[in-house]
Amino acid sequence: MLQTIFIPVLIGSIGGLIASLCGVGGGVIMVPAFVLLLGVDQKIAIATSLAVIAPTAAVAIFKNTGNNLVDWKLFVPTAIGACLFAYFASDWVKTMSNESLTRIFGGVMVTIGIYMLLRKA
Repeated sequence: MLQTIFIPVLIGSIGGLIASLCGVGGGVIMVPAFVLLLGVDQKIAIATSLAVIAPTAAVAIFKNTGNNLVDWKLFVPTAIGACLFAYFASDWVKTMSNESLTRIFGGVMVTIGIYMLLRKA
C-alpha cells in the first residue's frame, strides 16, 4: 500500500505544489521521485509525469483563469509549439536509452537551476 498509494500521492502532492508555485508541470519532482523512490524506468517516469500534467493543468487553468492570471495571447502560440514538439518528441523518447534520458533530464535541470540562481531578479 505504501508503494502503490501513499508514495504516489505524496509525489503528486509535492509535484502539484511545485507546479503551482513555479509554473512547471511538476515533472521536476515526479520524474526523479518515480525513478528513485519507486524504481520506475526513466521512459515510464517521463510518460507518467506527462500524463499527470493533463489533470493538473486543467485544475490550474480553471483556478488561474478565475484569478485573471492567464495571458491568452501568450498561451495560444506557446501551446501550439509545445503540442507540436511534444507529439514528435514522444516518439523520439521511445528510441532513446533510459541512461541518455536521465542525463538529458539532469543536465536541463542543473542548467536551468544555475541560470535561475545567477540571473538578476
